[in-house]
Amino acid sequence: MTMLLQKGRDPSAFGGEALLSHPLFGGGLPAGAERHLTLAGLNYSADGLAEHHLNEAQRLAPNHFAVLIGLYRYFFYKGRLGEALAISKLCMAKAAREKNFSTDWRAVREYDAGFGDCDDVVARFFMFCLKGYAYLNLRLGAMEEGRAAVEKLLRLDASDRINARLLRDVIERQELDDAG
Repeated sequence: MTMLLQKGRDPSAFGGEALLSHPLFGGGLPAGAERHLTLAGLNYSADGLAEHHLNEAQRLAPNHFAVLIGLYRYFFYKGRLGEALAISKLCMAKAAREKNFSTDWRAVREYDAGFGDCDDVVARFFMFCLKGYAYLNLRLGAMEEGRAAVEKLLRLDASDRINARLLRDVIERQELDDAG
């Protein structure tokens, strides 16, 4: 089952079956890993069991986008922000390797990928991962790291399609509150 279909969306609205074959949408995910991801979701409230299934999915498909996304979402929604932050770094590095640009987000440039192009799903995935990275750093008190990531997002995506300005506004309000 693909990520889009799990959300009940029409795949043709997102580029059809060719897009669905992309690993970001579950393409190429071994059946065993897919089964474990499904079981992890079904057992979300049973931490030990859910984590067992996530670990098994990771063992079967250690670098698959769908597995990394499953791990990130699990840790994020469980409030395990440090672990979610670590997974966000893995996700950014994987996207960078796929697009053949620097795995150090600080060194990524606007022309390295189609960051403003909605059809470049890996570039957009990278930006969403960087946004998550920024947010998690802010939540964990690493304000300068979070701010730097937000500023990078705004340089990569000048039209701000992923809404990084919202995070910058939060940072600025916090700074005003701290000063006042």
